[in-house]
Amino acid sequence: MRYATVYLVVKDFEKSISFYEKILDMKVSATNGNRFAMFNQQGSLNLCLMNGYFDSENKELVTTKGEYWEIYYNQKNIADSENSRKVFINIGVEDLQAEYNRIKELGIAVQMTEIRYINVFSPYWYFTFMDLDGNPIEITGNYQEQ
Repeated sequence: MRYATVYLVVKDFEKSISFYEKILDMKVSATNGNRFAMFNQQGSLNLCLMNGYFDSENKELVTTKGEYWEIYYNQKNIADSENSRKVFINIGVEDLQAEYNRIKELGIAVQMTEIRYINVFSPYWYFTFMDLDGNPIEITGNYQEQ
């Protein structure tokens, strides 16, 4: 078994692609039309975006087999549901202060914290912000306390 992909069901596909291209500092690696976009991390876990409205707006393009489970397959309902923030996207960087400054300068991070420290069995520095759909993103890395 290997990890392959974590994907986020998003409300605004194009804006979300633009957001993650800026945050990840890379272009989207592959798309499946306007339905799915992948950021390929070259051997590590990939982050992907699923257009939550594509299937319901393009029913003539969708073919399925097997039992339909509303809770998993109604992407529109998933996109429209309230985000409970139970999953954090964690990104590691070499220089936390430089990344903090870069993200802040982009001006697209919502509810961005300051750089914080936590020590529970293992100490680390991080900052957190939300994406366009309310998914929390935590950036961790090397940091020299000032």
